[in-house]
Order: sequence, then C-alpha cells, then structure tokens
Amino acid sequence: MSATAVLRYRGRSVDTADVAFIRQLIADHPRLSRRRLSARLCEAWNWVQPNGILCDMVCRGLMLALHRAGHIELPAPRVRVPNNAIAHRRLPEALPLDQEPFAGTLRDLGPLEVRQVRRQEGEGLFNQLKELWVYPLRADFRTGLLYADE
Repeated sequence: MSATAVLRYRGRSVDTADVAFIRQLIADHPRLSRRRLSARLCEAWNWVQPNGILCDMVCRGLMLALHRAGHIELPAPRVRVPNNAIAHRRLPEALPLDQEPFAGTLRDLGPLEVRQVRRQEGEGLFNQLKELWVYPLRADFRTGLLYADE
C-alpha cells in the first residue's frame, strides 16, 4: 500500500509518510531555525545538487508550502530579511579577461564545455562575466527590445 501524495513541489512528490517524517524532525529539534531544519531534512533525504551541495533553498520552499497548506507547523521566522539579493550582492573580484573581439566560427573555438560552477572553481569568472554582460542589459517587455545602460 502506498502513502497518499499531499503535495508536489518542483518535481518531488511528498506523501503522508514524508509529512510524518518532517513533523517528527521538527518535534525532535524544536529549537532549530527553519534553515537548520531544512538542512537536516536534505541530509536525511540525501537531497543534493549535482555538485554535492544540499538543496537547502528548494527544501525551505517545500517546507513553507507544506506549512502554508496546513500539513506541518514550522517555527516562527527568526529574522526577516528584505529579498533584494542583487542590491546586496558582493561584486566579483576583477579577473584578467581578454576582451578582444573574436572573428571566426564556433568551430574555430574548439569544443565547448557547459558545467555548473556554483561554489566551485570558475564561479568568480562566471560572476564577472554576468556583471559585465548581463546586468547592464535591460529589456522592455512591452516591445521585446533589449537596451544597454549607458
């Protein structure tokens, strides 16, 4: 007999047995914050990203969805932080970067590799490129045009 699914969150089905496990986790650790509880749940479920980092933020969202639906009772939030991560982000350290225009085809570049760099080697370069080429662009969603800030 399978347990009844109570919620589906980002591709993960949560059933009554999972809810019971989360309730017991909260009861066993009543003094832990929401963040610490989600980390414990990720460890218990072995819920990790491909780079081995816990799926902590997704787990917190899952637990909040269960809380809002009345399936679990989370502890009160300890800190309310304004959600403006871009305004408070640390600017990346400037790395040497060749900005000479490239003339050629993609084949001339050789093989391309796409990989996750969060919390790994290459994250600084990725953040620098994002600062240089993504954030200065803004889109007008009414017209579909893309503008660069002066």
